[in-house]
Amino acid sequence: MNSKIKEYTSFYKKVLAVALPIMLQNGISNFVSLLDNIMLGRVGNDEMTGVAIVNQLLFIFYLCIFGAVSGAGIFTAQYYGSKDMEGVRDTFRFKLLISTVILVIAIGIFMLFNGPLLRLYLSESSEVGNIEATFNFGREYLFIMLIGLLPFTLENCYSGTLRETGRTVIPMAASVVAVFINLGLNYVLIYGKFGAPELGVAGAAYATVISRVVQLLIVVVWTHRHSEALGFIKGLYASFKVKKGLGRKIVVMGLPLIVNETLWAAGIAAQMQAYSNRGVMVVSGLNINSTIANVFNVAFIALGDAVAILVGQLLGAGKTEEAKRTSSRIIVFSVSICIILGTVLFFTAPLFPQIYNSPDEIKFLAEKFLRVTAICMPLMGFLHATYFTIRSGGKTFITFLFDSAFLWVVAVPVAYVLTLYTGLDIVTVFLLCNLVDLIKATVGFILLKKGVWINNLVAE
Repeated sequence: MNSKIKEYTSFYKKVLAVALPIMLQNGISNFVSLLDNIMLGRVGNDEMTGVAIVNQLLFIFYLCIFGAVSGAGIFTAQYYGSKDMEGVRDTFRFKLLISTVILVIAIGIFMLFNGPLLRLYLSESSEVGNIEATFNFGREYLFIMLIGLLPFTLENCYSGTLRETGRTVIPMAASVVAVFINLGLNYVLIYGKFGAPELGVAGAAYATVISRVVQLLIVVVWTHRHSEALGFIKGLYASFKVKKGLGRKIVVMGLPLIVNETLWAAGIAAQMQAYSNRGVMVVSGLNINSTIANVFNVAFIALGDAVAILVGQLLGAGKTEEAKRTSSRIIVFSVSICIILGTVLFFTAPLFPQIYNSPDEIKFLAEKFLRVTAICMPLMGFLHATYFTIRSGGKTFITFLFDSAFLWVVAVPVAYVLTLYTGLDIVTVFLLCNLVDLIKATVGFILLKKGVWINNLVAE
């Protein structure tokens, strides 16, 4: 009995050593995003909604970069597990190259098609909100935010590699510094404090851009100053060549992941657009819901990262049975945490919308959306950990089918059918769209049991 207790204690210490810094980083970041959201909400509901729509569009870019970095990161974790620093270096270079291509394409799309993209979310079927004002605020915010996409991209390449090699503290510290800079500058620039001009949504955008530059500088400077400890950083920029055959392997395995993350984010945006058919007030209510929910979701998101890192390293080291045990234990832990956090969110849901300066109709919707999110949180925890388990073994085509293909083939059509062709209220529609994921959870459980994800990618 004592040996079992020691084994579990040792295991969860190891998991939390990886997950807690990520959890803290995401938690502080999302809490500050909540405060940002409240600040803009107090300026006006149209400002808050315009910014929320832009962030929904930028979310597609963010996840596209995440997919590119993560695709190569599967190899990074396994190369590091097999102590191949040259392999880690090559995957780092690949991240920089592919992310730059995505960045250029994204800026071009946002510059050329910003108007039509924003208007997708602006339905006239609501008495709450000024459509043109919301559109103009969103456009103003977007053009400034484009400046911050470059530091965001580079920081993700560096921080992703540091996490995959088990160094999660520095990305966390950089993020913590950045979010507090963002918060402080938001207060100064949105409201025009300490002699600064009152810039509103533009102030929020400038604050975000500046904080991202600071975050990038912290991570880059620390990484290069510790080149002795970080063997893979030496000679990183001596060449941009990637080991023969590796680039092709990353593309073959990583392309489904990039496509998956992009299509998943686009699918979430499409779902939001479907919900927006019920009016701008629904977009505002869902914005409040997602901002609050993100603070609660940090636990299962961090545990998903822990699965990717720990299981990936074990697979790279050839420790298959240990990888299976690690995955199962983290999944159970994630679901248990989500049950606790979901319960807390369910009973505190009426409190959060009251801190916004929004009409009562929007506050009512936000409360109901939050309770739906709370009920579905254990399901989300299971799905997230399952996804990262399957991905850790490089089964990216399966994750593509499991994630974005399911979203577009099942979840998005369900959202459009329910919003356009039924008389169901929007809260019931939102609940049913979330519960559709029970199908995916069943498939995920079967895939885990069959062990189709077990794969050593870096074995010679």
